[in-house]
Amino acid sequence: MDFLYWLVIFLIGFIGSFISGMVGIGGSIIKYPMLLYIPPLLGFAAFSAHEVSGISAVQVFFATIAGVWAYRKSEYLNKKLIIYMGGAVLLGSFVGGFGSEGLSEEVINVVYGVLAALAAIMMFVPKKNLDDRPMSEVTFNGWLAAVLAFIVGVGAGIVGAAGAFLLVPIMLVVLKIPTRMTIASSLAITFISSIGSTAGKLMTGQVLFVPAVIMIIASIIASPLGAKVGQKMNTKVLQWLLAILIAATAIKIWLDIL
Repeated sequence: MDFLYWLVIFLIGFIGSFISGMVGIGGSIIKYPMLLYIPPLLGFAAFSAHEVSGISAVQVFFATIAGVWAYRKSEYLNKKLIIYMGGAVLLGSFVGGFGSEGLSEEVINVVYGVLAALAAIMMFVPKKNLDDRPMSEVTFNGWLAAVLAFIVGVGAGIVGAAGAFLLVPIMLVVLKIPTRMTIASSLAITFISSIGSTAGKLMTGQVLFVPAVIMIIASIIASPLGAKVGQKMNTKVLQWLLAILIAATAIKIWLDIL
């Protein structure tokens, strides 16, 4: 039983991190439901929502480091974008992470559901001529980026998801950042924001050590592989993958709440 159980945890981490490296989101969006529902389906003990968000937070931290490392030599990491949005998200996620302990699981799930629904709607907005510019000519409003990132950070800190799935539509639709730059920079920003939520969860004792370590090993292997695959894929395909993942998450969360 033990070996099978750990193998299931490893595979959940591997799949989530591979996709996260490929499309630039932390992977909680995929792993959160998988960790919550797959172990009990296979007859193993279920994790609580607090345990799942603790394991997710730690795992996202490592998956995104590994993904950024894979992008380090590319022109897709936009330093200004990463500093503005990363700093604001970090502040917000600290606020949300410490505030979440007093909240009920229902409230946590509703916050997550509202955020996911907004992200899903934005992903289906048409994005014209987004990827026609050279990376060196990309410009955006820094203050707008920071304010939006702060709001996302607070919500993400409450849920323990790094919130990248919300930053991605903001970058694509509001700030008009090209797809590949969005994906690479989003991994870096998610890494920064996960520092806050990971610290918050560790300090309040919400992280189960062994499952977290297994997920970390899976993410360090899988995330760079996903990033390599993502760099070769057509940007339209990447956008659709993101849109489908985000929409599926929103629907799943709302089905649970209702």
